[in-house]
Formats: sequence, structure tokens, C-alpha cells
Amino acid sequence: MSSPESSSAGHAPGHPFHLVNPSPWPVLGAIGAFVMAYGGVEVMHDGPPWILLAGLAVVVLTMALWWRDVVRESRAGGHHTRPVRFGLRTGMGLFIASEVMFFVAFFWAYFHNAFLFSPVVERWPPGDMAVFDPWGLPLINTVVLVTSGGVLMWGRGGLDTGDRRRLVLGLAGAALLGAAFLVLQVIEYAHAAFAFTDGIYPSVFFMATGFHGFHVFVGVCFLLVCLVRARAGHFSAEKHLGLQAAEWYWHFVDVVWLFLFGWFYVYVAL
Repeated sequence: MSSPESSSAGHAPGHPFHLVNPSPWPVLGAIGAFVMAYGGVEVMHDGPPWILLAGLAVVVLTMALWWRDVVRESRAGGHHTRPVRFGLRTGMGLFIASEVMFFVAFFWAYFHNAFLFSPVVERWPPGDMAVFDPWGLPLINTVVLVTSGGVLMWGRGGLDTGDRRRLVLGLAGAALLGAAFLVLQVIEYAHAAFAFTDGIYPSVFFMATGFHGFHVFVGVCFLLVCLVRARAGHFSAEKHLGLQAAEWYWHFVDVVWLFLFGWFYVYVAL
């Protein structure tokens, strides 16, 4: 099925909007997300990780194929007009707002127990649980992630001066630091003195920091896509919507981590 633009035998549409062709990627992405969520529940109940990994693979495949189509649209004959770009920016802003509310739920669960509103919690963390020293690996991870945001902003400045090499280096550096953050987080989890099922604090801790880690993974993928596009010369000072979306998302990930570090690491160690 073709889009309205292509159905009128070469006539220009009477509107500035791009009506996309039917796409299988939303359905495929929904299936992958469902399988990944189900696999996550299985892992939390000591089940095998294969379902989770299969769902993650489908999600990553969907991201790659969907990004490919969006990049093609942005490069082909004027599909991304000014109103379309405004709509995409608005959509990205609303998406980040929904992600903020997603993490608000975790912080709500945390504060409800940390401030002893829950009648079943008498101290926080409950019991004699050994929490992480915030000034060790968590602080290093915080410096790594915040530095990545600074490196990305430095690289972004290459657009204004026409310095493609600076843009490529900034994107590569930010993606590399993001990957380092994920590696350090895995190491941190391996040395945790508590497990997911050990109580309220561990479950909230692993859910909040784990989902943040997944967002970092998505952000690294986003940056790598932009890196490939920057090397191909797709971005300019006038046209860089994909890079702008990646930059917004990465700074959102940075800010969320600062709140996680402050409350989940520093506060409980005081």
C-alpha cells in the first residue's frame, strides 16, 4: 500500500505533512517488548534468561530497522518539512516526559518506604543490609556518565563550526563512556551484598537502576546511529533533528542518574 504522496501520479500533496506507508515495526516492537517483559519476570523468579534475551534481540532488531526507515525518509525528497520536524521534536519531548513519569513511579515506591510512610518499614534500608559505598564505584560511574554528557555537548559544537571530525569524536566518546558505565554497573551488581528478592530496598534498587541501565543501553545505540550518520555527512547546522533527539535523550539519562545516585546510594549511606 502506497502513501497518499505517491498515489497521485507525481502530483505534490496539498499539505506539508508526511504520511508514512504502513509499517510492520510497531507490531514487531510490541511483540519484542512483551517477550522481553515476560522473560524479565521469568528471570526474577530464577527462570532461564533465554526468553529475556530473545525479546531484547527482537527489540534491538526493531530499533535498527525502524531507524533505517526514518533515516531514509529524512534523506529523501523533502519528507521532513518544517511542520514534520516540529511534530517530531514535540513527540520526542512528550516521550521524554513519559519517561520521567516512568521513573517517578520508582521514586514514589522508594520515598514511601524510605520516609517510613509504609507501616511495615521501621528503618531504611530494612534490617542490617549492607548497602554500597557511594564514594567508590558508584561515584566513578557517576563521573563517567556526567562526563559523557559533556563530551557529547563538546562534539555537538562541531556542527556550528562545520567541524565534522569534532562531531564524530564527541559522539564516539559519549558512546564509549556510556558503554563503560554499563560495564561498571554489571561489575557493581556482581558485588552487591543483597539480591533482588531480599526485601523492599533491593527490589526497588534493582528495578530503578536496572531500568536506568537499559535506558543507557538504548542511548548508546542512539549515539552509535548518530555516529554512523555523522561520518556519512548527514548532519549540518541547519538539519540535525536525529542528533538533537539523541542529545535530549542522553541528557535525560544523565539527570535521572544524578537523582538515583543521590537517593539510592548517598542517602542510604548517611
